Amino acid sequence: MVKKISLLVIAMLMIACGGSKSKVATSKKYSKKPNTTASRNVRKPVTRKPTPSKPNTQVVKVTERSGNSTTEVLQAVTSVKVTTDVVLEYIDTYKETAKENMRKYGIPSSIIMAQAILESGAGTGPLSVAANNHFGIKCHKEWTGPSVSHDDDSAGECFRKYERPGESFQDHSTFLTTRSRYASLFTLDKDDYKAWAKGLRAAGYATDSKYPEKLIGLIERYQLNKFDAEVLGRSYVPINTKENIATGSDTYQVTQGDTLYSISKKFNLTVEELRRKNNISENAISIGQNLKIK
Repeated sequence: MVKKISLLVIAMLMIACGGSKSKVATSKKYSKKPNTTASRNVRKPVTRKPTPSKPNTQVVKVTERSGNSTTEVLQAVTSVKVTTDVVLEYIDTYKETAKENMRKYGIPSSIIMAQAILESGAGTGPLSVAANNHFGIKCHKEWTGPSVSHDDDSAGECFRKYERPGESFQDHSTFLTTRSRYASLFTLDKDDYKAWAKGLRAAGYATDSKYPEKLIGLIERYQLNKFDAEVLGRSYVPINTKENIATGSDTYQVTQGDTLYSISKKFNLTVEELRRKNNISENAISIGQNLKIK
């Protein structure tokens, strides 16, 4: 009896141990291993291609020279600042070309040089630098040569491009002599630069109402009409630019070395009064420009 009871206890203990192992195994079988790697959302860096900046054809580097040289603003196709030395060097470079074109085509060399100085910024403007275009001549329908795009009366206008500056001077003369609207110019005296300057504007060469004054101012300041006299074989009398003020005149024509400050002092005005009379917001004034002084 005791033996049977002992066997029964042993059997019960074995069953209990087996159940415990089974539970442990089951627990191990369905247990989840801890995730030792943290889950992260990594954003890939966004690479942006640099956007090329659009070149501003209106920005021109100012050429400065040493010496007592004044600075003036030349404005036609573009507005640039140049020193007197730069203009004089430009004149010396192209004066013989202008004189030769006067002999061949009958256009006053003073007008040729004044237009070239103004339209090209004495060779520093973007059209003259990039396209050797010294007269601001646009393509027009008959042009079949190379061209460049430049902002003028409207954006992205077509302008002629030349291989050399001399070709621009040649084309300018051809341009004036082959168009009927300029025919009246060739009835004028070859040394009447004032009539030629006004005639160019009247024929539609430029839209700037001050174009004749700017050309005349450049001719008189730099004595460009002496080249006309040389070609025509006439004696030359230097222009006294200091006599541009007529007694009792209501206007004053800007000449070499003038500033708003110097003009205001000359006529007992303040700079502000001078600006107001002429509706000027900046200090920049141009050679040949007429200013109201009364």
